[in-house]
Amino acid sequence: MRRTSAHGFTLVEVLVALLVLALIAGMAWQGVDGIVRARTASQARLEQTLRLNTVLGQWEKDLGAVQETGAVPALSFDGSTLRLTRRTPGGVQLVAWSLKPAANGADWQRWTGPVVTASAPLQDSWMQSQQLLGNEPGLLRTLSGLNGWQVYFFYGNAWSNAQSSANVVAAPSPGASAPQVVQALPSGVRIVLSFAPGSGLDGTLTRDTMLSP
Repeated sequence: MRRTSAHGFTLVEVLVALLVLALIAGMAWQGVDGIVRARTASQARLEQTLRLNTVLGQWEKDLGAVQETGAVPALSFDGSTLRLTRRTPGGVQLVAWSLKPAANGADWQRWTGPVVTASAPLQDSWMQSQQLLGNEPGLLRTLSGLNGWQVYFFYGNAWSNAQSSANVVAAPSPGASAPQVVQALPSGVRIVLSFAPGSGLDGTLTRDTMLSP
């Protein structure tokens, strides 16, 4: 009768097996980590896109309700802040959209003054909108991660720089002896937003909004 002898694994075999298992575990972890990172990035991008659409919806709503009052310019842009007067159920309200420096690019902010029914408080809101500190009631950070923005107005059949002085008209000013020179109200507004790296959005976005006649 032939006898067989049982023997265990050698140390070298055990080490090789452990090395193979470690390599497999490492590759599996990298795969899982990559999936988690991609999912997190996709979720952040989706949330940023949804937020952007919500903000642009408010932007277009404000422009669609622009109301001329004669007390302050109905729509103006000074390079950093766009101000407009919009009609509301209770009167007229001043709205200021501005870009403020932040840790990651800049924040797009929206400030709303109180609803008023007289010229004096509307002019007070206009003055207040020119010295916002960032902690005023009615100030909301709508979007972050921007590099910059540009605004254009549509006159006639062409887009022009919103700061151009070529489209000014003499408008009557209540109580004044001479007409007040103001910028004519355009028929459309174009905004170009530039997004900072790592903001969840890429490149630039152009959005045109036509104003109600």
